Amino acid sequence: MKVIKNYLYNVVYQVLLLIVPLITVPYIARVLGPELVGINSYTNSWMTFFMLVGQMGIALYGNREVAYHRDNILDRSRIFWGIELLQAITIIVALLAYLAAVLLFSTTFKKYFLLQSFWIIAAGLDVSWFFMGMENFQRIVFRNMLVKLASVTLIFLLIKGPSDLGKYIALLGLSNVVGNLTLWPYLKDEIKWVPISTWHPFKHLYPALLLFVPTITTQVYLVVNRLMLGRMSTQNQLGQFQNTDQIIKVVLAVATASGQVMLPHIANQFSKGDVKGIRTSLYNSFDFITAIATPMTFGIMAIAKPFAPWFLGRQYDAAGILMMFEAPVILFIAWSNVTGTQYLMPTNRTKEYTVSVTIGAVVNIIANLFLIALWGAKGTTLATDISEFTVTAVQLFYIRGTIQRRRLFKSTWKYLLSGAMMFIVVCRLAAIINMTVVNLAIEVLVGVIVYLLGVIFLKAPIVDQAIGLIQSRRDKK
Repeated sequence: MKVIKNYLYNVVYQVLLLIVPLITVPYIARVLGPELVGINSYTNSWMTFFMLVGQMGIALYGNREVAYHRDNILDRSRIFWGIELLQAITIIVALLAYLAAVLLFSTTFKKYFLLQSFWIIAAGLDVSWFFMGMENFQRIVFRNMLVKLASVTLIFLLIKGPSDLGKYIALLGLSNVVGNLTLWPYLKDEIKWVPISTWHPFKHLYPALLLFVPTITTQVYLVVNRLMLGRMSTQNQLGQFQNTDQIIKVVLAVATASGQVMLPHIANQFSKGDVKGIRTSLYNSFDFITAIATPMTFGIMAIAKPFAPWFLGRQYDAAGILMMFEAPVILFIAWSNVTGTQYLMPTNRTKEYTVSVTIGAVVNIIANLFLIALWGAKGTTLATDISEFTVTAVQLFYIRGTIQRRRLFKSTWKYLLSGAMMFIVVCRLAAIINMTVVNLAIEVLVGVIVYLLGVIFLKAPIVDQAIGLIQSRRDKK
């Protein structure tokens, strides 16, 4: 029950982190237009490289280490202070390097580059990894919710035209700074002050560096895609892709929220030697995430064409096709989230995880070089699909000796068939009715009903899991 509750909390948290751009996307897309949206995306992409270097895999490492030692308050306190000090040092170095690069080498968009630096400062103040390691997701969610809602309000109040791009960038960065600061008061109930001599921050440097490569390479799909598209195509094309990618990432956040929940859970099982429990958790998680990600993938593809120009504005007609092309990454990333984040990482198989995402990053760059030249933003979405599929395939290859891959995919066809039926029905419905809020809700409802009828008729395992959960809750009452 705790894992399920944490999954639901993390769904809310992940969506919350993306809810600001999602709620404001239709407004900002119209007020700023594709060109300025592209400039924001371009400058943010360069900043992200420096921020990732500053984070250096520390958040993922800290999550896992806290999970290993969460039953001992002194151990977890020493770990927290040591890792947080290391994070502060690396972020300060990254911030100084970023500012120096902007001031010395930037000739265009210098103002916007400087405003993006608030994101790096926010990364240095982030302690959400500690609460994730403690499997305490409730505190993360509700505290940040007020901050995010306040930032949404300010965006609608202050951003009125193209001249307000700087304000928009500053607001997004500052909302992250404030949101991360609000988590600090909760630490007093979870850790104790321990002598500084026991912190030993640099003992965490090497293991964090081992996680740095997979952390930064997984961001290639977010950053390099935008940089290459911005360089090889137009800012308009980048703006089209940026808004499409934001919508896909919000849906993806729901599908992959189990990853950050299961990582500390499985890490704790691994520290206790519960191999059987880890495998059982993995099989159940893979089936669950397939059941969730499949209808999201087919649903996005079914409504993409009429949804994009209605949601973003008439300037974004091309975004509908991009959404259809990029939708499969929801399923591919959901699968690699289970095999990589939920299995390889918590069981200390960092090398295999690193190799898989590195191969995916290389494939992504090569695919972009050819596909952007041919199809612009469409090429970027296809390159993303290819690279994410590659990551999943490599990880499945690595776990072949410990996990039965046939068992993982045994019931996948049932979800895919149900999703395909849903796609046909919803796609036809979207073609004959106009896109409005009410009609969108009808399309979603019809899609859910068709998909549920499909998985029930085909007797997919998720049905038995749901029945078992309901019965266990009744027994507890």
